[in-house]
Amino acid sequence: MNRWLANLLSAFISAMATLLETGVASVSRRQCTTTLSDATLVADQLQLHYYNASAGQYNYGELWTDANSLEDLHNLMLATGSDDYGDVADTSFIGKAALEPNTDWANFLYGSNDDAQWIILALWKIADYKSARGQDSSAYISSAAKIYDMVAREWDDTCGGGVWWSTDHTYKNAITNELFLLTSAAGYLRTQNETYLENANKEWTWLSASGMRGPSGLFNDGLDFETCQNNGETTWIYNQAVVASGLAALYAATGNTSLLDQAEVSLDATIKFHGSLTDNGILRESCDFAVSNGKTCDHDQQIFKGIWTKHVQYYLDNANDISRMVKYSHFLGFQHLGIVRHATNSAHDVGSVWYTADQGGSQWSPQASTSGLQAFISAAKYGPC
Repeated sequence: MNRWLANLLSAFISAMATLLETGVASVSRRQCTTTLSDATLVADQLQLHYYNASAGQYNYGELWTDANSLEDLHNLMLATGSDDYGDVADTSFIGKAALEPNTDWANFLYGSNDDAQWIILALWKIADYKSARGQDSSAYISSAAKIYDMVAREWDDTCGGGVWWSTDHTYKNAITNELFLLTSAAGYLRTQNETYLENANKEWTWLSASGMRGPSGLFNDGLDFETCQNNGETTWIYNQAVVASGLAALYAATGNTSLLDQAEVSLDATIKFHGSLTDNGILRESCDFAVSNGKTCDHDQQIFKGIWTKHVQYYLDNANDISRMVKYSHFLGFQHLGIVRHATNSAHDVGSVWYTADQGGSQWSPQASTSGLQAFISAAKYGPC
């Protein structure tokens, strides 16, 4: 074990002893101010370097990754109590659409059912922030409900059930259905509308039997359209945690603890020391290469690792269990430290490669920066401090 790893292990043991002494109250109470300071520096650079205020979009961004960035800025402000980015939502491309009661969401979303649900999550987080500040959040809540109803209509019996990836009806995949589990269960917690809960239970019944989770415990990308069998495609990192946050929300709605055990099948498979999704104890996508060799993650893939950390945060929020928090605390803290050590430049921008020092292969983009921001926010709440 090298000295860096030994020092981290020592710090982790000390921090965990403190957490166990403070008990369950720590789950909802603690935030690490040092890590939040790191997150704020990254968020400041994200806005300065990548955000086009006149367009309300991120340069080189995409609709769904912009939604994640907006969600994360508001997640950060809720953690810090600041209003540093409080004017971003209403002037953003997505926010303006939410505030306009006559927005044609079908045209806005171009038929993408996964993009639609990332936007729902962003609208909800913006609404949470506004409500916490005594501001009117009704337009964001209303728009999220309209989008959800559109997605819910995309369920049919092809392959036994599930929501289509797009309105073209050519693919049923993991992320779209994991998001539908999450938006349904979390929607029920917000509204107490039984239709949301029925959809969440229906979704998990289908998803758990779909075969998309392989024998390793990891979800592959989706189903073969001809056979309705697991297509064996990439086990992207974000797939392994979005399902967990959805299951934790469903647990919060039902009290069924077996859902948390099911969630941790994929979380544990992700962090397995000799698994396929980590290197040196740090998340690594199959397309992440520190050396410049012509192989890189595309802009979509550059945000996946951070989404995993964010949805572990959401998982732990709803699980509300000190033992489960302790189980993942070290790993979340280790991602923060790895990013600081390997992926953060002097301007506080974050590159796409976390697992080792960049040798020309790391990519710099709003998606990579947002991914780092997500990791810092989740580590601030649940990592060692």
